[in-house]
Amino acid sequence: MSSLLFLGIILLFIGFTTKTLNPGLLRFSSLFKIGGILAIILALLTASIRIIEPGKVGVKVLFGEVKENILASGLNIINPLIKVEMFDITTQTYTMSGTETELTQLSDAPIRVLSADGLEVTIDMTVLYRINPTKAPDIRREIGPGLSYIDKIVRPTARTRIRDNAVIYNAIDLYSTKREEFQTKIFESIELDFKNRGLILENLLVRNISLPSSVKAAIEAKINAEQDAQKMQFVLQKERQEAERKRVEAKGISDYQQILTRSLTDRLLEYERIKALQNLVKSENAKVIIMGDTKGASVLIGK
Repeated sequence: MSSLLFLGIILLFIGFTTKTLNPGLLRFSSLFKIGGILAIILALLTASIRIIEPGKVGVKVLFGEVKENILASGLNIINPLIKVEMFDITTQTYTMSGTETELTQLSDAPIRVLSADGLEVTIDMTVLYRINPTKAPDIRREIGPGLSYIDKIVRPTARTRIRDNAVIYNAIDLYSTKREEFQTKIFESIELDFKNRGLILENLLVRNISLPSSVKAAIEAKINAEQDAQKMQFVLQKERQEAERKRVEAKGISDYQQILTRSLTDRLLEYERIKALQNLVKSENAKVIIMGDTKGASVLIGK
C-alpha cells in the first residue's frame, strides 16, 4: 500500500508542477495526474482488503484504539487506515518439562514444588489452551500484542496453581493414588483463571512426577515387599488347595475300602477263588491243583 500511495502522490505532484519544473512535459501533465489518481485509488483498495488465514482472527487498531469487533478468517473489507493484528486461535501448548528438546518459546523448565510433608517434588506438565476469538480485542487491549499473553497469563497462572494445589498432598500420594485428583483440581483452578482473561483451557496433562531418590527407593522397597507378600499368599493358598485335594482323595479311598469290606463275605470270596482256579485249570500249562483244607480237599488236574 505505502509504495503505491507514494507513487501516486509523486505522479500527482509532477502532473501539477510540470509547467514550472519542465514546460516540455506540460502535454503529459494529464497522464501524470490520471496515473497518480489511479495509483492512490489502487493503494486505498489494497489497504481496504484483508485476508485472514484459517485458525486466526484479526484485531483492528485505529489510531491506538482497539475496536471490539474482530475480523474472521477469509476476505474482509475494512477502513484502509486501520491496522490489523493477527491472533492465533488454534490449540496451543505450554509445556513444563525437563527434556531439553521440548524447551521452546512455548515451553519451560519443570516446576519444583513442596508437598504437604515438606518434600520437593518435580512435576512435568503440559497445558493445552486456545484464545477465545471474541475476547481477542480484550487480550490486545489489556495484555498486549502478539504472544504477550504467554508470559503474562499462561506461564504464571499455570505454575502458581500447580504450587497452590501441590501443598495439599503428600509426596507419595501425588506419585501414586492422588495423581488424577491432583490433575483435576489444577484443571479447575486454571480453567477459571484462563476464562477470566479470554483464554480457553482444553486439557491439562500431568506427564511425570519425580520424587527425591530416597523417597523413591522407599516406595520401591514397599512395593517389592507387597509383591512378596502377595506371592506368599498365593503359595499358601495353593498349598491349602493341595491339602484339601489330598483330604478329599483320602476320604474317597477310605470310603471305597469301607464299602468293599462290607461287601466281601466268606461265600463271595470262596466263589471268586473257585472261578480263579477254574480259569487256571483251563489254561494250556499242565498243573495239579489241590482245593480245600485237609479234611475236604479235592484235586483238579489240568492238561
